[in-house]
Amino acid sequence: MAFSDQVGHFRADNHSPLYIQLQQLIRDAISDNVLAQGDAIPPERDLAIEYDISRITVRKAIAGLVEEGLLTRRRGAGTFVAGRVEKSFSKLSSFSEDMAARGRKASSEWISRGPGQVNPEEAMALGLSPGAPVLRFARIRYADDIPMALEFSTIAGYCLPSADAVGDSLYAALEKAGSRPVRALQRLRAVPFLGEHAKMLGVDAGHAGLLIERRAFLRDGRAAEFTRSYYRGDAYDFVAELSDI
Repeated sequence: MAFSDQVGHFRADNHSPLYIQLQQLIRDAISDNVLAQGDAIPPERDLAIEYDISRITVRKAIAGLVEEGLLTRRRGAGTFVAGRVEKSFSKLSSFSEDMAARGRKASSEWISRGPGQVNPEEAMALGLSPGAPVLRFARIRYADDIPMALEFSTIAGYCLPSADAVGDSLYAALEKAGSRPVRALQRLRAVPFLGEHAKMLGVDAGHAGLLIERRAFLRDGRAAEFTRSYYRGDAYDFVAELSDI
């Protein structure tokens, strides 16, 4: 059955631009569960033929839905219905653990990692003395090969034997070293992605993002982690359970 047989056709009395009409048809297909999270939409060429419109029109429609976060492109694979990730503020967990809990494959691309000496901002956040050793980690975080977040972490030097101790999961390495945090303070604010950050996440400059600053602590009260994570605003929902008890 053709895609248009499932989602309808352009209406003659609709005077909206053709790319807007195609966007609405795709939105309707998603809301009616004709297309589900993770489903591929038809290729641009097939949509152009099916609806007798130009590929430029199709490309413009899809680009708009990608910008909205409704669709996502996977290099070499096509365009798919995006799925948002729900991140709880009530549980101290890592990106890898969050993705595993949702049946998604987490991976990372290292930007940099290595030892250094604490700078004034890190010293304030971690309660360290000037010149204290730290380990810094910067990476792009992926879910099912889709770039989701940028993560910049500073770990107190007494928590890990070396930067090479960290593989796919920072928290797994901290747990192995007996230094997994047990509590954290987090702050969230909206930010636009600019310049290099936008490029690394494959979004346009100015794309909406969420910045989370985390300070995490060991059981004995010492600070272990200072992390700034930049999440794509079109892919994440942050939730918190509230109680008056």
